[in-house]
Amino acid sequence: MSIDLLVKNARLPDGRAGIDIACEGGRITAVEPGIEAEAGRVIEADGRLVTPPFVDAHFHMDATLSLGLPRLNQSGTLLEGIALWGKLKPLLTHEAVIERALRYCDLAVTQGLLAIRSHVDICDDRLLAVEALLDVKERVKDYIDLQLVAFPQDGYYRSPNAAENLNRALDMGVDVVGGIPHFERSMADGAASLKTLCEIAAARGLRVDIHCDESDDPLSRHIETLAYETQRLGLQGRVAGSHLTSMHSMDNYYVSKLIPLIAEAGVHAIANPLINITLQGRHDTYPKRRGMTRVPELRAAGVNVAFGHDCVMDPWYSLGSGDMLEVAHMALHVGQMTSREAMTWCLEAVTTNPARIMGLEGYGIAPGCNADFVLLQAADAIEAIRLKAVRMFVVRRGRVIAEGMPRVSVLDLPGRPGLVDPAAYAPVAAGG
Repeated sequence: MSIDLLVKNARLPDGRAGIDIACEGGRITAVEPGIEAEAGRVIEADGRLVTPPFVDAHFHMDATLSLGLPRLNQSGTLLEGIALWGKLKPLLTHEAVIERALRYCDLAVTQGLLAIRSHVDICDDRLLAVEALLDVKERVKDYIDLQLVAFPQDGYYRSPNAAENLNRALDMGVDVVGGIPHFERSMADGAASLKTLCEIAAARGLRVDIHCDESDDPLSRHIETLAYETQRLGLQGRVAGSHLTSMHSMDNYYVSKLIPLIAEAGVHAIANPLINITLQGRHDTYPKRRGMTRVPELRAAGVNVAFGHDCVMDPWYSLGSGDMLEVAHMALHVGQMTSREAMTWCLEAVTTNPARIMGLEGYGIAPGCNADFVLLQAADAIEAIRLKAVRMFVVRRGRVIAEGMPRVSVLDLPGRPGLVDPAAYAPVAAGG
């Protein structure tokens, strides 16, 4: 028997070790120990972790890599970032948006990030960014699953032509209905926008992803309305509430009612830890609020929770590298999720959980799934997050599309090892 690709002696996220992965025709054909087959290429995993590709369910590709245009965000606030983006929008060109997006996609592939849901602003009447990212989606389709959200950044009702533009964008082929109710002129308008947006999605058979309650205001409670509309329209499993940062400021009594409503409605939650911890709490002195939504509590209630990157070098965030392990690393710390079980789960929040939100087909490491996966310089999920591990091989449809050199340092100290591999260092038991 001859196959295209064979990975030998891998460890899987579920803890199985000594596993071989056979790939043929772009699909995984076998996942088991001791596969004997001729292969066009053999990768020796040497006990390292193989995961499904990383997935980012919340990003803004139309703004990525635009840092400093037209100037830097001086206050570091969400609202100044929105204002700066408003000044940049009229200056955008089709070519510049495409070039920045493609450069980011190159970076994403090196990080094993092969599926991205990007919001795209539809409040520019030209719909220039929509056209550009639809072009990018076609160009990268062989190596990245790019899903686009029609996002009325300036408010569905607040922006004069947003309602018309959103429908135009969906007609052009944008995949998901977006919204930003807390940026409308009133709480009533915010609730009304959710009702309309969810009705549009239900009529078109689309998914919904709402920038919901991205605020320090504990009275910003649009997630309650989103859960209600999800149930009313039978959209269970197709709706995501992104950010949900007001929940970190709400009193526990109200949250004890709210979280069961979210779970009952089957609404997904997407936290964006790098950005939430940076933008929120800017008006606080001390104590200063953390900014991230209540991830452990949502998870305990059975809500599907994912982590998104949100921004990379744009008006809202000056850093970022497309590394979803960095995202998980921040979430782990901010959410104080330090049990071994919780740390291990954080890998799911940047792989299987966002894949479920996006509705990715053929995702996973099992026979019949797409032959898409990443070999990391780490032995398990916790080590991968701790080290933000090197992606040694990135595989798409059974073909290696990116390779990384293992991180090893040369040490020149008397009596100590000559080479130091950070993945080889683990706690030493008492007594040696």
